[in-house]
Amino acid sequence: METAMETPVRMTAGALAEIRRLMQDPGFDKSQVLRVGVKGGGCSGMSYILGFDNTAEGDEQFIIEDIPCTMNKSHGIYLMGMEIDWQDGLNNRGFTFTNPNASKTCGCGTSFAV
Repeated sequence: METAMETPVRMTAGALAEIRRLMQDPGFDKSQVLRVGVKGGGCSGMSYILGFDNTAEGDEQFIIEDIPCTMNKSHGIYLMGMEIDWQDGLNNRGFTFTNPNASKTCGCGTSFAV
């Protein structure tokens, strides 16, 4: 397990509130942390990963306010400086990603190209 790193992503107050709400669920596994990352696929070539997971070899840990997070070390080049928000509107509900490293994003907002 790597040591804590500089926070590579930012979260809005809305995103932090929603993540804290999810962590208060009675079935939440308190041994897991928030994983931020990317994977191949999606409309534009890469998709965002945001979910609770166990840390793995090659991960770096960081804390956003009081929320412990992990990210595969190799994903930092794609995510550094990204902002995660939570939208709770009638037409759009869910996490959104604003990534300064993306050269192109899709209409759904969950995939990007670099």
